[in-house]
Amino acid sequence: VRLVESGGGLVQAGGSLRLSCAASGSIFRINAMGWHRQAPGERRELVAAITSGGSTNYTDSVKGRFTISRDNAKNTVWLQMNSLKAEDTAVYYCNAESAAGVYWGQGTQVTVSS
Repeated sequence: VRLVESGGGLVQAGGSLRLSCAASGSIFRINAMGWHRQAPGERRELVAAITSGGSTNYTDSVKGRFTISRDNAKNTVWLQMNSLKAEDTAVYYCNAESAAGVYWGQGTQVTVSS
């Protein structure tokens, strides 16, 4: 299973970015998909997750600013990030959970300038 992320980049504080992640390969059934992030010197943390049924979960610091969505048929998940802050700067990783295991993308850099 391969996860390919795109959409990262450099943006000014208050701006927006949209991350995409597409899963391909021998996928039996993907349950939850999500986005994590890791800033320099920090632990990787969950940003947002979404189940196959559409239930979502967000870390408190992004509630009201970020929106996660997915297309089950395309095994694709998106993260719409609005009102970005400098503290959102990190490498963002997509992940997917299935009965066969947990898979990770290679990460995409998001840099927010203040």
